Amino acid sequence: MKTHPVSRVSLGVLLVALVVAPLPVSAGDSSSGGAKVIAPVLQPFVDRHELAGAVTLVADKDKVLSLEAVGFADVAAKKPMPTDAVFWIASQSKPITATALMMLVDEGKVKIDDPVEKYLPEFKGLWQAVGQNPDYLLLRKPKHPVTVRHILTHTSGMPFKSVMEEPTLDLLPLRDAVRSYAMTPLQSEPGSKWQYSNAGINTAGRIIEVVSGMPYEEFLDRRLFGPLGMKDTTFWPNEDQLKRLAKAYSPNRDKTDLQEITIGQLKYPLSDRKRQPMPAGGLFSTAADVGRFCRMVLGGGTFDGKRYLSEDAVKQMTSRQTDKGVKENWGLGWSVSDGSFGHGGALSTNMTIDTKRGLITVFLVQHAGFPGEGGKSQGAFRKAAEERFGDSKK
Repeated sequence: MKTHPVSRVSLGVLLVALVVAPLPVSAGDSSSGGAKVIAPVLQPFVDRHELAGAVTLVADKDKVLSLEAVGFADVAAKKPMPTDAVFWIASQSKPITATALMMLVDEGKVKIDDPVEKYLPEFKGLWQAVGQNPDYLLLRKPKHPVTVRHILTHTSGMPFKSVMEEPTLDLLPLRDAVRSYAMTPLQSEPGSKWQYSNAGINTAGRIIEVVSGMPYEEFLDRRLFGPLGMKDTTFWPNEDQLKRLAKAYSPNRDKTDLQEITIGQLKYPLSDRKRQPMPAGGLFSTAADVGRFCRMVLGGGTFDGKRYLSEDAVKQMTSRQTDKGVKENWGLGWSVSDGSFGHGGALSTNMTIDTKRGLITVFLVQHAGFPGEGGKSQGAFRKAAEERFGDSKK
């Protein structure tokens, strides 16, 4: 891999950078338009080859406060990271799928505590695995049916994926993938245990199809992406978007530098429409688009004067919904904690909504792990964002 010169940024320069105020940014702008606040904080990670590049966004419910890029979209080619770079946001797709389903809840077409089998008959008669060895598998009937709440909180007992989802996760039509889950024994009693499950969120996507009468991806385009102006959010990046796609990296063998990788969970070419939309992790997007989605959620379900979700739906979605016996705090598609909620993706992307500060932070990178101190880059970004913008509403 080609290297680039290392420039050391002093603590004094960092502190000065943190107090320089950028100009306000509208949701459609592609750069901060003023002095950069975040980039100087992340530049040392780039200089040390611990971070290839990143696009960061800070916003409140009314406007974008900062949109910046740092580093490289392609390290070897020394291609600078643009603010409109496209990223595989992976599991950040999960809250988007949950939001789409909550639209149907608002319309009275789905109830959170209904059994999944009400909408998907193939889920009738599920079995739960309670013991096994190389010679046998012991099954029993679960005490409770899997509900919509269970699949959105990762407490359904369903596995991460089925054995049919190989070699990548985007090959089976959604209908067939969900049928394969219904044929797979549950791994725990529904509601009793938290286990991260793509299968559960994909099942939620299939419910959207059955109830709405349209393909899952079409529902997202019509009800969310189009109206919100999320023009670069898609399961199939087009030619222009592929030119803006940030390359993915992992630490090299001795963890001293970066090496380029492909996205192992997806089949190439990424633009091929034979690839199937994956509700649990198939979306590509930009920081600006993710910011629009988060601003709608922070706005209690409204964006630019249009209502997408009821306030009750947003509150339910972003507050703890897991049972008392489950230690993990999980809403409906969101990880939740005291005063904030969010979700990350497989290649270290993240979106967090801090309701106490009224602040949204979006961190987009393409890293399957980091060499050196690179794993601290997201925390450094969030700290800088909170220090500069956290009091913007006071």
